Amino acid sequence: MHQRTVPHSRVFRGEPDPSDSFIDLNRLLTILVRHTRLIAMTVVLAVALGVSYLVFATPIYTSMTQVLLDENLSRYAEETEPSAQSSQQADMRISSAVEILKSGRMALRVVDDLKLGDNETILNPPQSPVAIAKGWMKSLTSFASTGPGPSEADLLNGRRQKAAAILQQSLNVERVARSSVVAVSFRSSDPQLAAAITKKYADAYLEDQLNANFDATEQATIWLQERLTDLQGRAQSTALEVERYKSENGLTSARGELMSEQQLSDLNSQLIVAQADTASASARYNQFKAIIDQGAEKAVDNATIPTKQTDNSLIQELRGRYISVVKREQEITQNFGADHPQAAALRTDKEDLTRQIYQELQQLTASYRNEYEVARSREDSLRESIEKVAGNNAVANRSLVHLRELEQKATALKVLSESYLSRYEQASQQQSFPIAKARVISDAGVPVSPSSPSKTMVIGLSLVLGLMAGAALTFVQEMRERYFRVEGDVRTVLGLKPLGYLPLVGGQKKRNPAMIGAKAMKAEQANPDEEDVIPLERMTRIVLDAPRSAFAETLRNAKLASDVMLQGQESRVIGVVSSLPGEGKSTVATNFAALLAASGKRTLLIDADLRKPSLSAMLKPTPETGLVEAILGDIPWNQAIKIDRQTKLAVLPIALRSGSGALHHTNELVSSPGMKRLIAEVRKAFDYVIVDLAPLGPVVDAKAFEPLADGFVFVVEWGKTPSALVRDLLNAENRIEAKVLGVILNKTDMAALPRYSDFGAAEKYRQLYDQYYTESLQDAPRQV
Repeated sequence: MHQRTVPHSRVFRGEPDPSDSFIDLNRLLTILVRHTRLIAMTVVLAVALGVSYLVFATPIYTSMTQVLLDENLSRYAEETEPSAQSSQQADMRISSAVEILKSGRMALRVVDDLKLGDNETILNPPQSPVAIAKGWMKSLTSFASTGPGPSEADLLNGRRQKAAAILQQSLNVERVARSSVVAVSFRSSDPQLAAAITKKYADAYLEDQLNANFDATEQATIWLQERLTDLQGRAQSTALEVERYKSENGLTSARGELMSEQQLSDLNSQLIVAQADTASASARYNQFKAIIDQGAEKAVDNATIPTKQTDNSLIQELRGRYISVVKREQEITQNFGADHPQAAALRTDKEDLTRQIYQELQQLTASYRNEYEVARSREDSLRESIEKVAGNNAVANRSLVHLRELEQKATALKVLSESYLSRYEQASQQQSFPIAKARVISDAGVPVSPSSPSKTMVIGLSLVLGLMAGAALTFVQEMRERYFRVEGDVRTVLGLKPLGYLPLVGGQKKRNPAMIGAKAMKAEQANPDEEDVIPLERMTRIVLDAPRSAFAETLRNAKLASDVMLQGQESRVIGVVSSLPGEGKSTVATNFAALLAASGKRTLLIDADLRKPSLSAMLKPTPETGLVEAILGDIPWNQAIKIDRQTKLAVLPIALRSGSGALHHTNELVSSPGMKRLIAEVRKAFDYVIVDLAPLGPVVDAKAFEPLADGFVFVVEWGKTPSALVRDLLNAENRIEAKVLGVILNKTDMAALPRYSDFGAAEKYRQLYDQYYTESLQDAPRQV
């Protein structure tokens, strides 16, 4: 049944789209340019609000002073150098100073010093209209309430507390960078008052530091004095108890020690010396005894006598002579023999010397023996004395344990008393030092200009907020923008070929006379029941009276697309469809058919919208018979045709009496054998058969007619038909989508069209295109 798939009518969807990038700067700039008016309006409104705020806002003045926290300020008044503080300790000290300045006690002190409890500038500052209204409501509420009022003292205290609370709210205390400087600033509508309060805060802080140091030192002095008196009494009592215990137990001491301990120590020292003397004497005695025990000859020849252990010069002399004789004897013996008389005489002298040396050694041995016995006797005597003294000191040692405990207690109390005495004297001296560890490095001056509101900041913030609001509104509008605006939307969303734009005809005049259609009126806002009856002849003049207009050029593009896509077919059945009613498909179908007829093609225009035959309603006189009768076979189809005398366009209408009110199953009628027979017959008589079909969305007539059509021209209303709706409808009807020759954007606002296109797109050059679109139609009929 003449089914033909048109694969070339679809745009290849796999092609990269520049708009698919993460941020399409070109499209973003286009959106901003399109909504320039909206953004400008929000900026102007925001700036106007900012100016209004500057006009009505109360100027606020800020006075500031700076206080340096320095521990070295008191170094000359202190005996010890201040220790270096860690960064954490410094941060804690500065944070504590900030909190002290912010405290309610400091605020109350400033209020009392400056008598701010009676200052109306503090208690009743200038308020905004909203705050004034709230104050009135509160006053009315308190006036309506019953009960005894507060006393005068309560009122004064309440004003004082209120002033302190307001001071805390308007005060700002912060650390300057990472330094030890604290900046104190106060805001007020009175610059003189701001400077006075700021200065008073700095003075009050310094005075508070002095008072705090004085109070702390005074309290420490009083406590130390009480503690010192108690310690001194206890130390004296303990010392007396030590002396009494010594007297009772006979623990006599000299140079800090007991007599028995000193005697025992002396005896031990003497015993050590005696033991050393005994050991030395015993060693000498044993050594000489060993020499004597060897005999005379061996004692002289073999024994070694240390010269340090004997001072007997006779032995040394005899030994020297003995060595000389021995040496002389050896020489004589070697030279003359042992029997030589001189050798014999020398041997006699050697024996005599040996005897003499041995006798002297025996005398020395006896002397060393006596010395050893004396030393040992002295050692034994010292041991007996030590044992006697130690036995007498045993009782004293047991008493000495308790004595030492008493002495330790007395010593500890004495040391503690001396320490507290030193601290007491130091505290007494510091109590008189009028030095605070802080100083003012920047005095509070009277501000000459208000700190708020800042005109530059308010205007700048207004501009920024205006731009942000404009951007937000632009974003909201763009999020709501889900319609077809440019041909690129058709390619991107539907993947179909766009055939062009049909300007909005009828209604408001266009500013550009080259644009087709002198007036613009949206068809969907009109009530179909109130549409004027317009003759068919006037509808055909849109392409006939302005053949060199943008309107006619778009329909020529549709004809060219049908010729290319449907080439090889002698007769072509083209359906004109849309998604929703009121998109102007009947106007498009009529003008398209008129364009084909004017080009010399045998063209038949069939009104197949059985539910709403708006095309047939344009005909005068009203047709009595038409498409329904031809399908049912009541009359031949050629008898129901109306011929336009100017274009020779054949129109097969629908009799209005058998329209929507009489037919309930129009889809069955459209797909009936009679309809198939009718299409087969008109193919033989006409080159083009243009069928005005019902919309796809509400009814299924176009779906039922699809097997009879060679192609479809899809009409979409510019800026009104949702793109998602058209996409879903075509995706649901793949057979219709495959036969779509292209999409026409109807009722286009040609003046607004360039604002929706990217830079460099064809829509930006519509004004240049108008050089070729030299014809326009004034007071054109409204599209249906």
